[in-house]
Amino acid sequence: QVQLVESGGGLVQAGGSLRLSCAASGRSFSNYAMGWFRQAPGRGREIVTAINRSGGSTYYADSVKGRFTVSRDNAKSAVYLQMNSLKPEDTAVYYCAADRNLGDSVSLNLNQYDYWGQGTQVTVSS
Repeated sequence: QVQLVESGGGLVQAGGSLRLSCAASGRSFSNYAMGWFRQAPGRGREIVTAINRSGGSTYYADSVKGRFTVSRDNAKSAVYLQMNSLKPEDTAVYYCAADRNLGDSVSLNLNQYDYWGQGTQVTVSS
C-alpha cells in the first residue's frame, strides 16, 4: 500500500539539531496516521511522536516534549521530525511508520502500525 523511506539522520553534538524526513510512495497518503519511533542498542522500540492523518492532532513522548516537533505535508506525501536540543540519550535508529485504519486518531502503539521504513541513524555526541 505504501512504502516509507527515512532520511536526515547523522552525527550531531549535544545541543544541536537535525531534521528527519519520511517520504511515502503509494496512494492516499492523506488517509494514513503516521508515527516516529526509535530504538537504541539494548532497548526496545519506543514511541517518539505521532500525528494524525490531517496533521491537526499530535502526541509526544515525555522524553522529547518541548524539543521535537512533528509535521506533515500531505501534498508532498511526507512527514518530518524536527529535533532540537539533542541529547546523547536521543541516540538511536529512528523509524517512521504508517497506519491506514486509525481514522482521524493517533496511535502510540507500535504494534498498531502496518508499514515501516528502514530507519535512519541519529548519533548525538557529548
